[in-house]
Amino acid sequence: MPLAVGLMSGTSIDGIDAALVDISGRSPNLRIKILSWAIYPFPKGMKEKILSGEDICRLNFELGELFAQGVYKICKKGKIPLEKIAFIGSHGQTICHLGRAGTLQIGEPSVIAERTGITTVADFRPRDIAAGGFGAPLAPYLHWMLFHHPRRHRAVHNIGGISNLTFIPRGAGIDQVIGFDTGPGNMVIDGLLRETTNNRTTYDHGGRIAARGVVSLKFLKELLKHPFILKRPPKTSGREEFGRPFVQKVLKRGWALGLRLEDIVATATAFTAVSIAENYRRFVFRRGVPDEIIFGGGGVHNAALMTMIRAELPDIRIVTFDDYGIPADAAEAVCFAVLAYETLRGRPTNIPSVTGAKEKVVLGKIVPGKDWSS
Repeated sequence: MPLAVGLMSGTSIDGIDAALVDISGRSPNLRIKILSWAIYPFPKGMKEKILSGEDICRLNFELGELFAQGVYKICKKGKIPLEKIAFIGSHGQTICHLGRAGTLQIGEPSVIAERTGITTVADFRPRDIAAGGFGAPLAPYLHWMLFHHPRRHRAVHNIGGISNLTFIPRGAGIDQVIGFDTGPGNMVIDGLLRETTNNRTTYDHGGRIAARGVVSLKFLKELLKHPFILKRPPKTSGREEFGRPFVQKVLKRGWALGLRLEDIVATATAFTAVSIAENYRRFVFRRGVPDEIIFGGGGVHNAALMTMIRAELPDIRIVTFDDYGIPADAAEAVCFAVLAYETLRGRPTNIPSVTGAKEKVVLGKIVPGKDWSS
């Protein structure tokens, strides 16, 4: 059973998610065992470098070094010798994602392979875009394998910087799965706190700030008119829609309405929650109402956000990855270990019904390790 390390850094730019995984079998019956997982925070100043986009060439190699360090650290944490790792799957750090117009993830895989000596698969999104897709989301492949059910409609929902869903109808084959980004996850909430504290506070811990505020229904109604929320899938989003310029507009409008910071954060939190629910109502319920929605990502730790989501979708069972024995924060790193596993076996892992691609394709670029054999 090959051991692998999956690496991910999401749009929230919290650090490097690493998962040490034991994978075997063949889709749709892969056996996946998480041996260890961790989040390794970026060094001071790295988040600001990524957000500024300054000197991307140098940053690509600098991040490659950090991802390689993440491999060493997760192997040490999991008490697995490095030479036991068969391959690495690295998503990298998204710098820009324009859907069908292009995408860029950095964290040079050649550096990862050279520093570790381990074959590294990376840069998964471009091949789907070349095949006419949006390049995202890619996690529905893992979601279907883990959660397809003969008698239950299920949805899987990740709340990272951006929010995305996977809907798996009961008895569905992989070609019947749909998935898309719904809009902001933590991105706007985090951005508001960074802007108003000069980066001293970077997220709303437990949703405590939102809980002290009052949602402005007038402002919320305005936010929900954002064209991305109403756009039909397939669709994918990022900082291009909901990054710093959007956050600054939200702040300006909130101050103009006479709101306190707590009220603005509460309204931004409600914007995430209602936009999630609205996407289900508009684009999922016509195919079937999920019996349950399984949530993952950093957003599950925001109690105010999860309470709002439950209020918006009161008739649906809301659970988390942890309820199924999978750490909510580890799921995306596990995903890229699984995608790399399939890539090395020549198996397509994009889902055209999700990304809008014209055909199924094998994703990723392979950088051979020091003991590479085909």
